Amino acid sequence: MKNCLFLLYALLIMVVSYGQEQIASPVPDLSPPVYPTETLPESEINIPVQIDLTPFFALANKKVDTLFTSPDFPNAWVQDGCAIRYKYSFRRGPLQFSLKNTTLDISFTGYYKIIGSTRGCVNGKAITPWTPACQCGFEEGERKVKVGFTIDIALLTNYTIKMQVTRREPEPLDRCNVCFWGQDITSSILDALKKELDQSKAAMEKAYGRIDLKPRFQDLWNRLNSPYNVSNMGWLQVNPQKIRVNSISTANNLLQLSVGLAAKPVVRFEKPAAVVTPVPHISNFSREKGFQVYVDMVMNYDSLSRILTSQIKGKEFVFSKAFIKKRFVFQECRLLGNQDNRLVMQVKFTGTDNGFFYVTGKPLYYADTRALQVTDVDFDLKSKDALLKTADWLFSKKITHEIEKMAKYDLTETLNTVKDNIRQQLNQEFIKGVSGTGSVNDISVAGIFPQTNWLAVRAYCNGNLILNISGMDLSL
Repeated sequence: MKNCLFLLYALLIMVVSYGQEQIASPVPDLSPPVYPTETLPESEINIPVQIDLTPFFALANKKVDTLFTSPDFPNAWVQDGCAIRYKYSFRRGPLQFSLKNTTLDISFTGYYKIIGSTRGCVNGKAITPWTPACQCGFEEGERKVKVGFTIDIALLTNYTIKMQVTRREPEPLDRCNVCFWGQDITSSILDALKKELDQSKAAMEKAYGRIDLKPRFQDLWNRLNSPYNVSNMGWLQVNPQKIRVNSISTANNLLQLSVGLAAKPVVRFEKPAAVVTPVPHISNFSREKGFQVYVDMVMNYDSLSRILTSQIKGKEFVFSKAFIKKRFVFQECRLLGNQDNRLVMQVKFTGTDNGFFYVTGKPLYYADTRALQVTDVDFDLKSKDALLKTADWLFSKKITHEIEKMAKYDLTETLNTVKDNIRQQLNQEFIKGVSGTGSVNDISVAGIFPQTNWLAVRAYCNGNLILNISGMDLSL
């Protein structure tokens, strides 16, 4: 009896073992890896740049002479025609700066004193000796004159700042009447002062008439082309395409530029190579407020597979095939890659049989729920052919519907993380003296692109950014 029971048990094991068929569908054909950079729309980044001109003003105060005198003062005389001779000392007060649009006014009050004498002349020949020297601006206080320059600022398309300096006519606030004969020699003093100011004007135009900013823009362009590690996101590469300057204006001590940038920013898991291209000339293109940026994020298939498997593992279905019960139990769903813009998934199962087959599905994003879902799930063609020969009972909408129901990913946390990271990157000091103040208004998904090893999720982001430049290096 025991031998019969043992034989029956062994026979049962053999039957069960023989009946549990191993099913292995062939791997589907995957599309070659093509990163969708070519399809990335140009993002527009409009940045108001505020440049603090205080260092420039301080440098101008330092560079412009504070004391002008007649040659070899106080020993030598300057002779104005036959009848007048004088020698003078002129000092300037602090420079005052006034900005309006693209015009910079520099003005200051000058303080002068003079020693002079006169003599009688006929037809340019002296007929009397020089009178005793008399003074103006000593005992009664220095005489005052208002002096100024006007500088027109323009930015050329080759990144050259052109400054055209115009000397304004000196405006005497006090007249200078020399000694007892009461002769007004203010005009003679002003003529001498104009020569000194014209020399200062020439020096200013030589130093600041043309400032080549192209090396700095090229450095900025290179930085934008270099990959930049963004915490929790990967490597950001801005990929600039064009640059423009909408307008130049001034307010208080600030030079304000409205800079626009067309770019194709991309975020990748793996560090891309830096790109070296020459910075293009300033051009014109559309002018929107703030910035509008498309950023490609990447979602690793391994992490997506773990999420899907955790949601679907253990799900069981029972099917009837020719009055025979067939059990199907999900074990794993693994995302593999892309086939004609559809995700390819390997489904491992146990139950009556065990093995794996492949399905494909189309990834879609639902903005109202911020969910990424794999829809239109169906068996891969190669799997269909294999299953028709071995296990046609697996062709069930229940299986594909269950995968479709579970292959759903909430992107709310991911998008919020990206938004927070972008906000942090905007509000920082980028390089010494250049800091940003920005905000992110909205972020949404604009496209989904299945790749070989990861899923590219194209995000659209808009917001505002102001660049503040202070303490700039003026050693040009």
